[in-house]
Amino acid sequence: MDLANVRENVKRVGELVAPAAVMAVVKADGYGHGAVAVSRAAIQAGASWLGCAHVTEALKLRAAGLEVPLLAWLHTDGTPFEAAISANIDLAVSGWELDLVANAAQAAAQPARVHLKIDTGLGRNGSTAAQWEELLGRAASYQDDGLMRVVGVFSHLAVADEPERPETDEQLKAFNEAVALAEDAGFDLEVRHIANTPAILSRPDAHYDMVRLGLGLYGLSPFAGEDPARYGLRPAMTLESRIANVKKVPAGQGVSYGLHYHTSEETYLGLIPMGYADGLPRTANNAPVSILGKTYLVRGTIAMDQFVVDLGPDIDVAAILGATAILFGEGGPSVTEWADAAGSINYEIVTRISPRVPRRLVEGSWGESGE
Repeated sequence: MDLANVRENVKRVGELVAPAAVMAVVKADGYGHGAVAVSRAAIQAGASWLGCAHVTEALKLRAAGLEVPLLAWLHTDGTPFEAAISANIDLAVSGWELDLVANAAQAAAQPARVHLKIDTGLGRNGSTAAQWEELLGRAASYQDDGLMRVVGVFSHLAVADEPERPETDEQLKAFNEAVALAEDAGFDLEVRHIANTPAILSRPDAHYDMVRLGLGLYGLSPFAGEDPARYGLRPAMTLESRIANVKKVPAGQGVSYGLHYHTSEETYLGLIPMGYADGLPRTANNAPVSILGKTYLVRGTIAMDQFVVDLGPDIDVAAILGATAILFGEGGPSVTEWADAAGSINYEIVTRISPRVPRRLVEGSWGESGE
């Protein structure tokens, strides 16, 4: 994972959205890149907030010594709210959590910092418009009692990655109305936030006080068919392995479980020791792999620990055996090509790379900085 690219992505977005603050979204272990390392790099480059889905993720960042403002937004009744409040972690509230957060604040002897979430059209978490004023009233009562401070109002966009769709305008209108009601209720808001990466890049009217930089933090484009370089973003993750075996097989040789692929001629097959236990999609048939500067395709079903590429009939076996195989990233195919092969999106491919895969941190394309 290239820390220099993470920093450059944050700087680029910071310039684009100024004076709005940048929250680096590092949920799911930093989209598979390593949350602590990404957080440190993002903060060095100017991100002033961190964001996680779960309190347990946020507590790990606090334990690593990261002290910037930090928001966690997805809870159950088992969420350790008291520990979060004691660790100065901001909490998102959609409605049902409010009483639990207030009780936890009382137990912690410390007011909770709360961001109220309004559902502006995504249909997942967040208060409905019909419930919003009642939620504001309850939160104001707890604030008067010294159990919480409402410091933010936020929402999430549903189709910002499709800029031509009208629903984003509708959501922003609903958000503005919800913010106005919160301010009328007497809340002195520090941050209003709704913009994800696609809105950061395409909707300056959605930047407000802060933007939440997720996919773009890792240098990937949220827009179908568009290269991240168009937006000055640099992919941070390179996934590579080595060729573990090379063998000549006859025409008609079946390959991997189900024998869905058969060789069309006498050829060499190369074995790469990565599979779905490492997070590769089992369905990514025909995904590209770069070996010694040439692109080959995944052939046959990706197994738990390994997959096969057809190297063709004319190769230097000694050169290829043990050579680096770049699945995606620096010097190889893009992660989006793997996503296309699997019928998925680039978000999923990077996020699902499992802990079994060793992580190496580098500075730029060449300099290694640690594990």
